[in-house]
Amino acid sequence: MAERKYYREIYKGKRSKKKKVIFLILKIGLFGFLFFSFSLLFVFIYYAKDLPRPEKFTERAFVESTKIYDRTGEVLLYELYGEEKREIIPLSEMPEHLKQAVISTEDADFYSHHGIDFKGILRSIWVNLKIGRPLYGGSTISQQLVRSTFLTLEKTVKRKIREIILTLELERRYSKDQILEWYLNQIPLGPNIYGVETASKTYFNKSAKDLSVAESAALAALIKAPSYLSPFGPNTDELLGRKNYVLDRMAKESYLTPEEAEIAKQEELNFAKIKQTIKAPHFVLYAEEYLFRKYSKDFLEKGGFKIYTTLNWEFQQAAEKAVIEKVEKNKPYKCYNAALVAIDPKTGQILSMVGSVDWFGEPYPEGCSAIPEIDCSFDPKVNVATYGIGRQPGSSFKPFVYATAFQKGYDDKTVVIDEPTDFGVWGGEHYTPQNYDGMFRGPVTLREALAQSLNIPSVKVLVNLAGLLDSIENAKKFGITTLINSPSYYGPSIVLGGGEVLLLDMVSAYGVFATEGLRIPPSSILRIEDSEGNIIEENKKTPRRVLEKEPAILINDILSDNEARAPLFGLHSSLYFPNYQTAAKTGTTNDYRDAWTIGYTPSIVVGVWAGNNDNTPMTKRAGITTAAPIWRQFMAEVLPKLPKENFTPLEEELE
Repeated sequence: MAERKYYREIYKGKRSKKKKVIFLILKIGLFGFLFFSFSLLFVFIYYAKDLPRPEKFTERAFVESTKIYDRTGEVLLYELYGEEKREIIPLSEMPEHLKQAVISTEDADFYSHHGIDFKGILRSIWVNLKIGRPLYGGSTISQQLVRSTFLTLEKTVKRKIREIILTLELERRYSKDQILEWYLNQIPLGPNIYGVETASKTYFNKSAKDLSVAESAALAALIKAPSYLSPFGPNTDELLGRKNYVLDRMAKESYLTPEEAEIAKQEELNFAKIKQTIKAPHFVLYAEEYLFRKYSKDFLEKGGFKIYTTLNWEFQQAAEKAVIEKVEKNKPYKCYNAALVAIDPKTGQILSMVGSVDWFGEPYPEGCSAIPEIDCSFDPKVNVATYGIGRQPGSSFKPFVYATAFQKGYDDKTVVIDEPTDFGVWGGEHYTPQNYDGMFRGPVTLREALAQSLNIPSVKVLVNLAGLLDSIENAKKFGITTLINSPSYYGPSIVLGGGEVLLLDMVSAYGVFATEGLRIPPSSILRIEDSEGNIIEENKKTPRRVLEKEPAILINDILSDNEARAPLFGLHSSLYFPNYQTAAKTGTTNDYRDAWTIGYTPSIVVGVWAGNNDNTPMTKRAGITTAAPIWRQFMAEVLPKLPKENFTPLEEELE
């Protein structure tokens, strides 16, 4: 009995001791759990205190490139971007196989985890331990998005903790589809190429929605090493190998059957060639100058604007073709460059601009100086139409002087004497100009003098009828911006082109005649839209009268009078179109450094300059033989595409 009691007491003691141990373990466990929880909370608070709020994702605008289009919006001329070239599209415009290719390769459990894939992390740790270096990260798509948006790329415990915290918050606040859309618009897929839409257009010349399975797999393959695997680089074999791996992953995740994956592997990928990144370069850079002055370069590079310019791409192609072909024919005359500008005179909108014969060409002669006006006869990057203080216009300046005389009551029947004349001392020398042929015609009407471009009568019109000061003031009103010196600086030689002008200014100024006295400054922008389609700028320029109708109509009548100019040019010159009424004026400087032709209808004004960048003379070739053929080829191409309009008849105006 006593023995039984003894053993019972021992058993009770052991059970009590066991309870105490269990209770102690529970207390330690609870304390440990509370300590761990409080430590985790402390770590969370410590690292989360300076983190950006995940809801800022909806407030944050992706950096998106600005696109510059022609007037139709169908031809992309140039894309402005800083460090990130990107075009945003919604997830609904991305094909399912593209999403599946990315998910299969980057985060197979994307739609089942809550932002952190612990199984993937353990797997990456195991692989890293096996290879002996931290190569694989095990980050989910959500983690990659957070890292690329809010955090640096440093590999530290602190950054990883911050990344996890933000990822969990991101997943709590937003749907999986929203996160995937952000990711596919954010990821880098090549040097300066961000997002699947930009990558698709860059590498395959198509929108992302039109990608094939194999092409989608190739884009997903790029995520691993965008620059190294770029289709434009030397490692395309590795890219194709990685593409096949992506297809295998899609098959393993049951997005494709093994047979479909094999078919996609056999598809030949036709990567786009590296394109010339700019169309109509002189025009685009001219438009950019305005845009940068008004909006700043940085703002435009990141704003995702759509800029619709005034450029008519069809006309621009015709202009480039005419300049290239005719300059080649001018080279035997030592004329190596030309420029062309076309404007709609009713709106001031620039329709075409070729600043030099070939933007992508090489300077001539080979090895010439980087300063083109010193010893390069041709420099492709110089926009002669807008460059510097301009070129001397020769006789193409005369209409401004004659219009001033007509303002003062003289008309085309007024007579001046074409005879040897000394106009006094100008610039330290007696000024005694000559006609182009050295002949004198005696009494001539102003119609004959202007149409046949007679020099001596034209100087008399300036000195005796129009007046030097008033003629210069009119030229400025019409749009000439470069006559900044006093009238005495130019003297009577200005009527023969003694002052420098810009081709763009001359074309715009001739627009005053085409519109019968109305002036609209030249413009290169139709409208600007932000990334949401809101119009932030629109071209609504209105004309201003700078010349009475009568003088303008009289100038138009004289410059379109083929019979009046026939003694100089012949009845079938480059200036004459049998089925169209065109007004035109040529100009050549005395030393044959500059040749001009400017002509127009009521619908279009076109100006051409021909010569050399370094101002070296041509081989005694006038505007009618070097500039006029370019003008004619362009006009012959575009006139049928324009309204057929005639100038107001002189007789009608006199009634």
